[in-house]
Parts: sequence; structure tokens; C-alpha cells
Amino acid sequence: MKKIGKLATNEAVSAWGARLDTLVENKLTLSHDAAELHLYETFQQAQLIQLRFNAPVMTSMLSGRKVMHLRELEPFNYQPGESLLLPSDRLMQIDFPDATTHDPTRCLALTISDEFIRETIAELNEEVPRVELVDEWQLNTDNYLLQNDPEISSLTDKLIRLFRENNPFKTFFIKNTLRELIVRLSQTQVRTGLLHQTSQHITTNRLAYIVSYIRDNITRNLSIDELSDKACLSQSHFFRLFKSELGISPAQFILAERIRRAKAILSDPAKSVTDACYESGFNSVTHFSNAFRSVEHICPRDFKRQLAGLN
Repeated sequence: MKKIGKLATNEAVSAWGARLDTLVENKLTLSHDAAELHLYETFQQAQLIQLRFNAPVMTSMLSGRKVMHLRELEPFNYQPGESLLLPSDRLMQIDFPDATTHDPTRCLALTISDEFIRETIAELNEEVPRVELVDEWQLNTDNYLLQNDPEISSLTDKLIRLFRENNPFKTFFIKNTLRELIVRLSQTQVRTGLLHQTSQHITTNRLAYIVSYIRDNITRNLSIDELSDKACLSQSHFFRLFKSELGISPAQFILAERIRRAKAILSDPAKSVTDACYESGFNSVTHFSNAFRSVEHICPRDFKRQLAGLN
């Protein structure tokens, strides 16, 4: 990493309780047999700070903003709620456009040994094979940017706590949390492919076909019996595989797709809440309003008013 001058002020305080040696990418490193956790803080603006790791790494933004420069990619903003997976020895160049003494940029970098990742993924494929025999669980670490879901956020918070605590079971707890994180990340990548690149998988993966079928028939009453029949699976097998690969049940997915469709309809000034209700597959305005509020934490009428106010 590019060398930075020593600290010349007492104003900055490390959130990790460690001695502050530098204002840019001040680092606290905590070790485990299979991984290292690096906690970084930056207290002043800086550009093109270089960083690389000798093992696959997951970085997660905790506060503030970075601009990332990675090979073959346009520079992009990197913000809290996002994580980035990178292979071993991949050069990062990082800008810190907003960091100050009183509002530092904080992030973590979790390196995990290749061997530990391979062992975990191999066991996952053996214990919980994917729906199609030609597909396998894997972990893509090649410049993979993802939005953290609640499970991944919770696991990264747990790892920070576990690495820093003094507990006789610490090594055991860290190992099992790392394994869960690897599985969750693999699930997220599979889910993203099935939901956002559906057309690429529709002829080779039955769940991708079902995702497309649900979207094409979202205004109809879709039963598990019909969907499992379309997938050529028993109801119990279909339900288990759907939840395993997509992270939610078929009913939850159908609801999410109907709410997504309703939000798009509500964004049209010419459409009413009633239009959004029936055109997204609900059979009563009351049911629609309750379902919309349960997902979006706002009623559809207020959601539409907010959109109108923004325009």
C-alpha cells in the first residue's frame, strides 16, 4: 500500500480502539487459521491509494464512500450496504473523496484461504446439490459487487465481534461463521443469476424457467401444484429447491413480483391504486394495500403521492 505520513493531529480517534498510525487506511488486522480480518479507517481525502491481498478477499463498506478503480472496470462509487469479492493479488486503487477527521471512511477486508473456500463449496455441493445436475454451487471472486442482504450484513457484524473478543471457543465460532458466509455469498450469486439474467438460464435451469413463467402469468392465481408440475418436480422437492436457490418460498417470490409490478404501475400518473391492484394480480384493494404495506412499509396511496412529489 502507498506509504502515508505519520499522524500529526490528536483529533482523529480509531473506532477500533487501536493506535492511530496514519490518516489514510489506518489498519487493524486480526488473524484466524483460515482468514484475516482487516479493519480500515481513512480520516482525510486521498486518491489512488493502492491495495492488494495475497488471498481471495471480501471487502465491505461500513461508513463513508470510496471510488474504486479496478482492472477492466470504469471507476465506481462504493458505499455502505455493498460488498466486493476479489481474487488473490488483484490490485485495487482507491479514492477517498469525502473522508474527514470527524467523518472518516471505514471498511473491512476479510481474506479467506482458497483451500477453506474450496472445502466449504465442495461440502455444500455434496450435501445440498443444486436443482440441475449440470450446475454447481461456486463462489465467484472476480470483481463481484453485491448488495448485502440482512444475512450477509449480520454475518459481517458477527465476524467483527468474534475476531475481537476473548473467548475460548473463538476459533470454532469464527470457522463456522466463515462457512455460513461463504454459503450465503454463493446463494446470493446463484439467486442474482436466476433473477436478473433469467433469459440466459431459461433453457438449462428449471427454476429460471419457473421465474419467467411466474412473471409472464403474474396476474393469474398460481398454485404450487401448477408450478411444481411445470418444473417436473414433486411439490415438496420443488418447494425445497426453490427456497434453497432463491432464498424465499414460491409464495413470497410471487408476492414480491406483484409488488414490483404494482410499484411500476403506481409510477404512471395516469394509473390509480385500483389499477395497480388488479393489474398486478391482487383480487381486492384491501388485500393489495395490506400486502403492499407489509413489504414497502408504506401504503400504496402514500407511495404514489411521494412519487408525485418527487416529480
